[in-house]
Amino acid sequence: MKALISALLLACLSLPAWALDAADQQRLNGIQQGWAHIQYQLPAEQRAAAFEQLATQTRAFTQERPALAEAWIWSGIVTSSWAGAQGGLGALSKAKAAKADLELALGLDPKALQGSAYTSLAALYDRVPGWPIGFGDADKAEELLQQALQQNPEGLDSLYFWGDHLYRQGRYGEARVALLKALQAAPRPGREVADQGRREEIRALLAEVGKKIR
Repeated sequence: MKALISALLLACLSLPAWALDAADQQRLNGIQQGWAHIQYQLPAEQRAAAFEQLATQTRAFTQERPALAEAWIWSGIVTSSWAGAQGGLGALSKAKAAKADLELALGLDPKALQGSAYTSLAALYDRVPGWPIGFGDADKAEELLQQALQQNPEGLDSLYFWGDHLYRQGRYGEARVALLKALQAAPRPGREVADQGRREEIRALLAEVGKKIR
Protein backbone atom coordinates (compact mmCIF):
# COMPACT_ATOMS: atom_id res chain seq x y z
CA MET A 1 0.00 0.00 0.00
CA LYS A 2 2.79 2.44 0.91
CA ALA A 3 4.52 1.75 -2.40
CA LEU A 4 1.29 2.48 -4.27
CA ILE A 5 0.80 5.76 -2.41
CA SER A 6 4.39 6.79 -3.14
CA ALA A 7 4.00 5.97 -6.83
CA LEU A 8 0.74 7.90 -7.10
CA LEU A 9 2.18 10.86 -5.26
CA LEU A 10 5.27 10.91 -7.47
CA ALA A 11 3.11 10.80 -10.57
CA CYS A 12 0.93 13.61 -9.28
CA LEU A 13 3.87 15.78 -8.36
CA SER A 14 5.18 15.48 -11.89
CA LEU A 15 2.02 17.18 -13.14
CA PRO A 16 1.32 20.92 -13.05
CA ALA A 17 -0.05 22.15 -9.72
CA TRP A 18 -3.78 22.68 -10.12
CA ALA A 19 -6.13 24.80 -8.09
CA LEU A 20 -9.87 24.40 -7.99
CA ASP A 21 -11.45 26.07 -11.00
CA ALA A 22 -15.17 26.80 -11.34
CA ALA A 23 -15.94 23.39 -12.82
CA ASP A 24 -13.97 21.62 -10.10
CA GLN A 25 -15.75 23.62 -7.41
CA GLN A 26 -19.15 22.77 -8.86
CA ARG A 27 -18.21 19.11 -8.97
CA LEU A 28 -16.93 19.24 -5.41
CA ASN A 29 -20.11 20.97 -4.22
CA GLY A 30 -22.19 18.20 -5.78
CA ILE A 31 -20.16 15.52 -3.99
CA GLN A 32 -20.40 17.36 -0.67
CA GLN A 33 -24.15 17.78 -1.00
CA GLY A 34 -24.57 14.17 -2.07
CA TRP A 35 -22.60 12.99 0.95
CA ALA A 36 -24.70 15.11 3.33
CA HIS A 37 -27.94 13.81 1.82
CA ILE A 38 -26.82 10.19 2.24
CA GLN A 39 -25.33 10.64 5.70
CA TYR A 40 -28.12 12.67 7.26
CA GLN A 41 -31.28 12.19 5.22
CA LEU A 42 -31.33 8.57 4.02
CA PRO A 43 -32.41 5.65 6.22
CA ALA A 44 -29.41 3.77 7.61
CA GLU A 45 -30.14 0.64 5.58
CA GLN A 46 -29.88 2.60 2.31
CA ARG A 47 -26.61 4.37 3.00
CA ALA A 48 -24.07 1.71 2.03
CA ALA A 49 -25.46 1.35 -1.50
CA ALA A 50 -25.75 5.12 -1.91
CA PHE A 51 -22.18 5.69 -0.73
CA GLU A 52 -21.00 3.03 -3.16
CA GLN A 53 -22.54 5.02 -6.02
CA LEU A 54 -21.06 8.28 -4.75
CA ALA A 55 -17.65 6.61 -4.41
CA THR A 56 -17.76 5.92 -8.15
CA GLN A 57 -18.06 9.68 -8.72
CA THR A 58 -15.24 10.57 -6.34
CA ARG A 59 -12.96 7.94 -7.84
CA ALA A 60 -13.59 9.38 -11.30
CA PHE A 61 -12.77 12.83 -9.92
CA THR A 62 -9.39 11.64 -8.63
CA GLN A 63 -8.61 9.92 -11.91
CA GLU A 64 -9.41 13.01 -13.95
CA ARG A 65 -7.80 15.50 -11.53
CA PRO A 66 -5.02 13.47 -9.87
CA ALA A 67 -3.07 16.50 -8.61
CA LEU A 68 -6.10 17.98 -6.86
CA ALA A 69 -5.92 17.34 -3.12
CA GLU A 70 -9.59 18.20 -2.70
CA ALA A 71 -10.60 15.32 -4.96
CA TRP A 72 -8.57 12.85 -2.90
CA ILE A 73 -9.95 14.25 0.36
CA TRP A 74 -13.51 13.67 -0.71
CA SER A 75 -12.71 10.27 -2.14
CA GLY A 76 -11.36 9.40 1.29
CA ILE A 77 -14.36 10.86 3.11
CA VAL A 78 -16.89 9.05 0.92
CA THR A 79 -15.01 5.75 1.07
CA SER A 80 -14.65 5.93 4.85
CA SER A 81 -18.36 6.75 5.17
CA TRP A 82 -19.14 3.77 2.95
CA ALA A 83 -17.04 1.61 5.27
CA GLY A 84 -18.91 2.96 8.28
CA ALA A 85 -22.29 2.33 6.68
CA GLN A 86 -21.30 -1.22 5.74
CA GLY A 87 -19.78 -2.05 9.13
CA GLY A 88 -18.06 -5.23 10.23
CA LEU A 89 -14.63 -6.53 9.35
CA GLY A 90 -15.60 -6.52 5.67
CA ALA A 91 -15.40 -2.73 5.78
CA LEU A 92 -11.71 -2.73 6.75
CA SER A 93 -10.48 -2.81 3.15
CA LYS A 94 -12.51 0.32 2.41
CA ALA A 95 -11.12 2.02 5.52
CA LYS A 96 -7.61 1.23 4.28
CA ALA A 97 -8.43 2.64 0.84
CA ALA A 98 -9.80 5.81 2.46
CA LYS A 99 -6.62 6.10 4.53
CA ALA A 100 -4.52 5.89 1.37
CA ASP A 101 -6.58 8.61 -0.34
CA LEU A 102 -6.27 10.95 2.63
CA GLU A 103 -2.55 10.37 2.97
CA LEU A 104 -2.13 11.18 -0.71
CA ALA A 105 -4.14 14.37 -0.22
CA LEU A 106 -1.85 15.41 2.63
CA GLY A 107 1.15 14.81 0.42
CA LEU A 108 -0.31 17.04 -2.27
CA ASP A 109 -1.57 19.91 -0.10
CA PRO A 110 -2.02 19.55 3.67
CA LYS A 111 -3.84 22.92 3.79
CA ALA A 112 -6.52 21.93 1.26
CA LEU A 113 -10.07 22.45 2.54
CA GLN A 114 -8.63 23.93 5.75
CA GLY A 115 -6.80 20.75 6.67
CA SER A 116 -9.78 18.44 6.26
CA ALA A 117 -7.55 15.49 5.39
CA TYR A 118 -6.05 15.62 8.88
CA THR A 119 -9.52 15.55 10.45
CA SER A 120 -10.85 12.71 8.33
CA LEU A 121 -7.71 10.62 8.70
CA ALA A 122 -7.80 11.12 12.47
CA ALA A 123 -11.40 9.91 12.54
CA LEU A 124 -10.30 6.70 10.83
CA TYR A 125 -7.51 6.12 13.35
CA ASP A 126 -10.04 6.66 16.15
CA ARG A 127 -12.68 4.29 14.76
CA VAL A 128 -10.81 1.45 13.05
CA PRO A 129 -9.80 -1.47 15.31
CA GLY A 130 -6.18 -1.48 16.38
CA TRP A 131 -3.48 -4.06 15.75
CA PRO A 132 -3.58 -6.93 14.85
CA ILE A 133 -6.94 -6.43 13.12
CA GLY A 134 -6.57 -2.91 11.78
CA PHE A 135 -4.54 0.29 11.93
CA GLY A 136 -6.48 2.09 14.67
CA ASP A 137 -4.28 4.20 16.93
CA ALA A 138 -5.62 6.77 19.43
CA ASP A 139 -2.24 8.49 19.79
CA LYS A 140 -1.96 8.93 16.02
CA ALA A 141 -5.53 10.26 15.93
CA GLU A 142 -4.68 12.87 18.55
CA GLU A 143 -1.55 13.96 16.65
CA LEU A 144 -3.55 14.41 13.45
CA LEU A 145 -6.36 16.26 15.22
CA GLN A 146 -3.89 18.70 16.71
CA GLN A 147 -2.64 19.41 13.18
CA ALA A 148 -6.23 19.81 11.99
CA LEU A 149 -6.91 22.35 14.73
CA GLN A 150 -3.82 24.31 13.75
CA GLN A 151 -5.29 24.61 10.26
CA ASN A 152 -8.88 25.25 11.32
CA PRO A 153 -9.17 26.06 15.05
CA GLU A 154 -12.78 27.27 14.80
CA GLY A 155 -14.10 24.66 12.37
CA LEU A 156 -17.26 22.67 12.97
CA ASP A 157 -15.76 19.35 11.93
CA SER A 158 -12.30 19.81 13.44
CA LEU A 159 -13.82 20.70 16.82
CA TYR A 160 -16.44 17.95 16.66
CA PHE A 161 -13.90 15.23 15.95
CA TRP A 162 -11.58 16.63 18.60
CA GLY A 163 -14.42 16.52 21.12
CA ASP A 164 -15.33 13.00 20.02
CA HIS A 165 -11.72 11.89 20.44
CA LEU A 166 -11.55 13.39 23.94
CA TYR A 167 -14.79 11.61 24.84
CA ARG A 168 -13.36 8.29 23.63
CA GLN A 169 -10.32 8.91 25.83
CA GLY A 170 -12.42 9.61 28.91
CA ARG A 171 -11.45 13.27 29.00
CA TYR A 172 -15.03 14.39 29.46
CA GLY A 173 -14.50 17.93 30.72
CA GLU A 174 -12.22 18.76 27.79
CA ALA A 175 -14.66 17.09 25.40
CA ARG A 176 -17.49 19.27 26.65
CA VAL A 177 -15.48 22.45 26.10
CA ALA A 178 -14.56 21.40 22.55
CA LEU A 179 -18.11 20.40 21.64
CA LEU A 180 -19.65 23.58 23.01
CA LYS A 181 -17.13 25.54 20.97
CA ALA A 182 -18.07 23.48 17.91
CA LEU A 183 -21.69 24.59 18.27
CA GLN A 184 -20.49 28.18 17.90
CA ALA A 185 -18.74 27.49 14.58
CA ALA A 186 -19.72 29.68 11.66
CA PRO A 187 -22.15 28.17 9.15
CA ARG A 188 -20.71 26.91 5.86
CA PRO A 189 -22.52 28.37 2.83
CA GLY A 190 -23.93 25.63 0.62
CA ARG A 191 -23.48 22.99 3.29
CA GLU A 192 -26.60 23.58 5.32
CA VAL A 193 -27.63 19.92 5.45
CA ALA A 194 -24.18 18.84 6.62
CA ASP A 195 -24.07 21.60 9.21
CA GLN A 196 -27.48 20.69 10.61
CA GLY A 197 -26.59 17.00 10.77
CA ARG A 198 -23.24 17.65 12.42
CA ARG A 199 -24.80 19.93 15.03
CA GLU A 200 -27.30 17.21 15.87
CA GLU A 201 -24.40 14.79 16.35
CA ILE A 202 -22.66 17.31 18.60
CA ARG A 203 -25.75 17.76 20.77
CA ALA A 204 -26.18 13.99 21.05
CA LEU A 205 -22.54 13.59 22.09
CA LEU A 206 -22.84 16.44 24.58
CA ALA A 207 -25.73 14.55 26.18
CA GLU A 208 -23.49 11.49 26.54
CA VAL A 209 -20.70 13.63 27.98
CA GLY A 210 -23.16 15.06 30.49
CA LYS A 211 -24.01 11.56 31.71
CA LYS A 212 -20.32 10.87 32.34
CA ILE A 213 -19.67 14.12 34.19
CA ARG A 214 -22.59 13.77 36.63
